[in-house]
Amino acid sequence: MIVGSIAMALAIILAFLRVPLAFSLMGISVAGIGFAINWNIAFQLVPLTISDAVLSYDLAVVPMFILMGNVISKTGIASDLFRAAYAFVGNVRGGLALSTMVACSGFSAVCGSSYATAATMAKVAYPSMRKYKYSDELASGTIAAGGTLGILIPPSIIMVVYGILTQTNIGDLFVAGVVPGLLGLALYMAAISFVAAMNPSHAPKGERTPWPEKIKTLAGVWPFFLLFGLIIGGLYAKLFTPTEAAGIGAGLAIVIAASHGRLTWSVLRGIIIDTAYTSVSLYTVLFGALMLSKLLTLSGLASGVLELVQSTGLEGTALILAIMCVFLVLGCVMDSMAIILIFVPLFAPIVVAQGFDLVWFGIIVIVVTEIALITPPVGMNVFVLKAVLPNVAIGRIFKGLVPFIAVDLVRLGILIAFPVITLWLGSLP
Repeated sequence: MIVGSIAMALAIILAFLRVPLAFSLMGISVAGIGFAINWNIAFQLVPLTISDAVLSYDLAVVPMFILMGNVISKTGIASDLFRAAYAFVGNVRGGLALSTMVACSGFSAVCGSSYATAATMAKVAYPSMRKYKYSDELASGTIAAGGTLGILIPPSIIMVVYGILTQTNIGDLFVAGVVPGLLGLALYMAAISFVAAMNPSHAPKGERTPWPEKIKTLAGVWPFFLLFGLIIGGLYAKLFTPTEAAGIGAGLAIVIAASHGRLTWSVLRGIIIDTAYTSVSLYTVLFGALMLSKLLTLSGLASGVLELVQSTGLEGTALILAIMCVFLVLGCVMDSMAIILIFVPLFAPIVVAQGFDLVWFGIIVIVVTEIALITPPVGMNVFVLKAVLPNVAIGRIFKGLVPFIAVDLVRLGILIAFPVITLWLGSLP
């Protein structure tokens, strides 16, 4: 147990120092197992863990969803979604911010990446908001917050990682993420409306779009509805597995982009290279996380933490609230993926022992990591936005995120208090 505790402490320290997770998790895990058990066993577990993961049918979902997101992101289809959203709500106060949030949710539904959503919508929506004199705080805060929807509205790469780490059905996670994701969108839009009402100068009205033009813009929306409906509808109806859904979605995204005349050979080559790079990077990090899970089990740390929690007398909702507080504090100083990879294997057995549903727990953990993406000092979506918009001060972005963080905490409380909101869609016949 001592070796496991030291390994966890080192993993946290290295995550703070921004040491690449793939190297730190794997190195710490091998060293920990070597000291706690046997060096031969430690070195034998590395190829066994990697081969089991690589041959896993569930893991094949990762590159396919990344490919689908890259196709949509890099072929300009996101701009069509923003234009359609703006055509319908752009003329109301705060309408550009509202349409940006709608576009973020739609893009998230086929992208699965918060960073890609934030970066893409910064290029698409920010110039329009500044053109109509929106404040930097509201414009940048809307985009950064909207980007977080990418890890909750399915398909989501972080849901896949959680499912693999906890052996939870990925399809069930995807279906469970729909209602909380829509709830997040509704609360974000309420926050925008509140800011616009309290500070009208931050969110001027845009131009009214004639109805013929509104109808015309809908032609750019159907790819998002088709992809999202096909993936979630197929998973809900049990027509195919998440891996099959990912393959179908990626293939259909390529066909859609090609039919729009936006998929040249050079663009396709860039998409494939970027997909391969991202997939390999994620795989190597996941290998390290799986080794860390083995270390937690073999060293006795997981069972020790379970006994410690039981000795405190915390149980039920009080225990979940305590775990969420830990995640919220860690989210202020750690990357969201690091939190998932390091701490979910530690807390999942405790949650199971308390009789909670791992699908529900996964959704509230992902909501917490959404908050982590936009909270100072290490809100990764903020830094992504800063890289795309170098003239916007980080302080202004964080200031603009205050109302969105507030409604995120409200949503977290609702989902913890009423698990049925998360689980009811998957429970329908």
